[in-house]
Amino acid sequence: MKLPKEGDFITIQSYKHDGSLHRTWRDTMVLKTTENAVIGVNDHTLVTESDGRRWVTREPAIVYFHNKFWFNIIAMIRDNGVSYYCNLASPYIMDQEALKYIDYDLDVKVFADGEKKLLDVDEYEDHKQKMGYSLDIDYILKENVKILVDWINHNKGPFSQSYINIWYKRYLELKNR
Repeated sequence: MKLPKEGDFITIQSYKHDGSLHRTWRDTMVLKTTENAVIGVNDHTLVTESDGRRWVTREPAIVYFHNKFWFNIIAMIRDNGVSYYCNLASPYIMDQEALKYIDYDLDVKVFADGEKKLLDVDEYEDHKQKMGYSLDIDYILKENVKILVDWINHNKGPFSQSYINIWYKRYLELKNR
């Protein structure tokens, strides 16, 4: 499958472990693709929930997906600084239709002041039982929480202000072409 190029728009689809569609983002602008990663931006992007509800993202957000790590990162650029929403999720795959991944409920939120919160632990435990997450998946996800927290604590990748500056600037250049 041919990778999207800088400036292309893609759809992102999030699924649950049972195969049901969870959420769709339409028209995410691609900023960079490599063999292992996709960096994009959502800015006033239409999001459709599994129940049909629709909403539009409020602020620009740099999105980072990797096909080796079990998380993806959304860096929301706000007036008071950058906040992060990190989904514990399968590595992504890409086909002609969309960039796709399985959302495993657990999320890490990083506030602009640096405070971190692990979210949706109850939802994770509930879905683990209902959808039959294996012990292997449980282990992988818990190990990837540790990797993610290490990235946050060491300002690695998307958690670096220079990373945000570079990709936001590139987005503005592409948007204003």
